[in-house]
Amino acid sequence: MMLIEALVSLVIAAVALLGTVTLMAKSTRSEMESYQRVQALTLVQGMASRINANRQVATCYSNGATGLSTTSASLPQCATGSAAQNATANADLAAWKNALIGSSEVSGTSKVGAMIGAVGCIDQVTPFDPNYPVYRVSVAWQGLMATAAPVLTCGQASIGSTSLRRVISVQVQIANLTTT
Repeated sequence: MMLIEALVSLVIAAVALLGTVTLMAKSTRSEMESYQRVQALTLVQGMASRINANRQVATCYSNGATGLSTTSASLPQCATGSAAQNATANADLAAWKNALIGSSEVSGTSKVGAMIGAVGCIDQVTPFDPNYPVYRVSVAWQGLMATAAPVLTCGQASIGSTSLRRVISVQVQIANLTTT
């Protein structure tokens, strides 16, 4: 009888441990999702600030829905405005691409400081007033758990499953600072 009680106790303990392991796995996945979301928010806010700081050539930042990804070979080159403004826009886009790749953190030879399959998109959206253009800065990446597919198209071509694609975006409206 004591042997049966011991076996029942072991089964109950095994089920409890299995539940704990499952909870830990879900917790780890949720932690990774949260980390990726924070990284994406940081990248989006950083690029929005860069566009706002170099607003005279904001059109140079717009790369459309195709976006900058870890596999895109070239950056759009700015050709409007002064040489200093062009250089700033080109440097901003290069820095953003490096951040999307994850250059800030390295593990061995792998760059691990960004989201899985990160893609950055900057596109001009239709403004209410053409004198004040509006740009949407978006970052897309591949999540770990399936959710509803996002409406925005950023990263749609490079991330296979739309139920795993995540997108965060912010809109930047460029003010006209000239005096009349």
